[in-house]
Amino acid sequence: MAEIDIFFGEYMMNKKNDLNQPTKTTAQISKHEYRKMLHALQVELVKLQRHFIKCNDKILIIFEGRDASGKDGTIKRIVQHLSPRETRIVALGKPSDRDQTVWYFQRYVPYLPAAQELVLFNRSWYNRAGVERVMGFCTDAEHEEFMDSVSEFEHMLVRSGIKLFKYYLDISKPEQKKRLNERMTDPLTQWKVSALDDQAIKKWKPYSLARNEMLARSHNTIAPWTIVRANDKYLTRLNVIKDMLNRLDYADKDDKLVLPDPRIVLTYDATYLKNDVLEP
Repeated sequence: MAEIDIFFGEYMMNKKNDLNQPTKTTAQISKHEYRKMLHALQVELVKLQRHFIKCNDKILIIFEGRDASGKDGTIKRIVQHLSPRETRIVALGKPSDRDQTVWYFQRYVPYLPAAQELVLFNRSWYNRAGVERVMGFCTDAEHEEFMDSVSEFEHMLVRSGIKLFKYYLDISKPEQKKRLNERMTDPLTQWKVSALDDQAIKKWKPYSLARNEMLARSHNTIAPWTIVRANDKYLTRLNVIKDMLNRLDYADKDDKLVLPDPRIVLTYDATYLKNDVLEP
């Protein structure tokens, strides 16, 4: 643990903390250092799970982002050593004919966490603000109804006792293209290949505009968005876990270990749409 503390201290000293600078972060961590830090953070996650089971907490974490932004890999590292009985991953497929006739949020309500549960949504109701909006899978009226009601819905969840976290993983166009190409050639990631992959690149700008509107209209103090600069997979995973742990209370927390890098994890601000913080 001493080696981890030394590495973490040196790592943070090498990062500039001035959020007014738009410069993108770059990887500064080796595979060996990544694995060592990940193990230490996963120990902290086990501490967290013991705590929220004891306290009957309900935790809901939403992951959004473009195709290949790293949602799967980040979620996998979070849950890797947690109890499967109290941990659930929700990744819903195409809505059924019945799903299309019910109240939009009704499809997601059965998957919300009960007491002692951690639930992670790999994409969520924000599909309506992203894929459905860009690909024409919903009408303008349906999209507007969603944007008008999503904050009220989330406020209800928070008032009910759910601890809600919303992460948007932001990657560059070249990085997305590289990762999508890797999917096509790696036999272990063939399950990720989608008919919409080509559209992710072709419709990059419409997805950017949809992202911007989604963040601007659904960010608030009760259910804020957290932006993660996700071009480096190692730093993305480590810093999302750190941010989660830093924001939740649990016994025997290693406070120094769980401080996220503020150049990678940022609370959304409207100025980010103008000052090159988000990928254009």
